[in-house]
Amino acid sequence: MKQAMILAAGLGTRLRPLTDTMPKALVKVNGKPLIDIVVERLLAADYDHFVVNVHHFAQQLRSHLDICGYASMVKVSDETEQLLETGGALKHAAPLFLPDVPILIHNVDILDNVDYDWFSRQHLPEEDAVLLVSRRKTKRYLLFDNAMRLMGWTNVETGEVKSPYPWLRTATVTIGDDCSVTTEPEHQLFAFAFSGIHSFSPRLFPLMDRFPDRFSIIDFYLSVCHRARIVGLVKTDLQVLDVGKPETLQQANMLLSK
Repeated sequence: MKQAMILAAGLGTRLRPLTDTMPKALVKVNGKPLIDIVVERLLAADYDHFVVNVHHFAQQLRSHLDICGYASMVKVSDETEQLLETGGALKHAAPLFLPDVPILIHNVDILDNVDYDWFSRQHLPEEDAVLLVSRRKTKRYLLFDNAMRLMGWTNVETGEVKSPYPWLRTATVTIGDDCSVTTEPEHQLFAFAFSGIHSFSPRLFPLMDRFPDRFSIIDFYLSVCHRARIVGLVKTDLQVLDVGKPETLQQANMLLSK
């Protein structure tokens, strides 16, 4: 079995006025709601257990899921009282997952070129989470050692560094064009951009107990990467299209109509 969580609870403010009357998961690309596009791609990769979180126009999305051909495979995680961010959403939904199967985490408003059967096979039994990353220019990077184990995070504009390792939290970090990282004190690290796509082992759930109801999954990973095996996976040809704003929604319509 394969399971996934589709993050669909957001307000979709960048897609207004469309999201003034519907959840972003029901915004259509080439005539099909985003939620259906994501689920159908995962079904093609043999995923058969889905959790979808709801908040904005929650009943509309619930009603849509109830009548879909994949309805029997979907469980709804209700966040109508409060949006919980990526980490809080996962923690809140924990009882809805199968206990021994990695969870693919995917945003409902992301289109990509990932082969999800391939991606599921990259999550090895000894790994607690696998983060899909790429070599692209960004303001914020995840930092990995030469075994691709997560070590920290940095914002290159502000110089801020987050890490459970004291030496890295106080280091000066410089990122080269080849994603290599120069630190002072000197350690060999590499910087990659996070795609937002990751595979999460349910055995990490107990480590979330001390976290509040609402928190970022990246903040969670950065707090436990020194005692859990959180690794990066580089996809060199990764293409990710964020359709959460009008201009990229138009691009997505053109892309899927070809």
